[in-house]
Amino acid sequence: MTTARDIMTTAPRCVGENETLVDAARLMASLDVGALPICGDNKKLKGMLTDRDIVVKCLAEGGDPASATAGSLGQGKPVTVSVDDDIEDVLEVMKRHQIRRVPVIEDHELVGIISQADVALSLAPEEAGETVAEISS
Repeated sequence: MTTARDIMTTAPRCVGENETLVDAARLMASLDVGALPICGDNKKLKGMLTDRDIVVKCLAEGGDPASATAGSLGQGKPVTVSVDDDIEDVLEVMKRHQIRRVPVIEDHELVGIISQADVALSLAPEEAGETVAEISS
């Protein structure tokens, strides 16, 4: 059985919930990623922040990314999977919520991220294509 642990990207970098969106954007640029987990002072996952969130929810609304915090854009309870979840269950979560990245949790701590790229590299080409199409539709 393939689990989330088998395909996840480990040791994800977080942006702190009190860090500015400018700080978050700089971290995204330095890591060459389009999304970051938002972590609280207690190192617990608070949400996910994407480059699109910064543009659409801050800049397009006339907000100031130098004063707006990452935590201000983290809305609702983040969708997560467990490190020991079967990959089929992980794919179902990604499809159901139409998310391209899902945080992986172990003992209430963030331990990894599974992205569409991780899925594509770990599945048969036909299954990966179908999964990506369902997530993106």
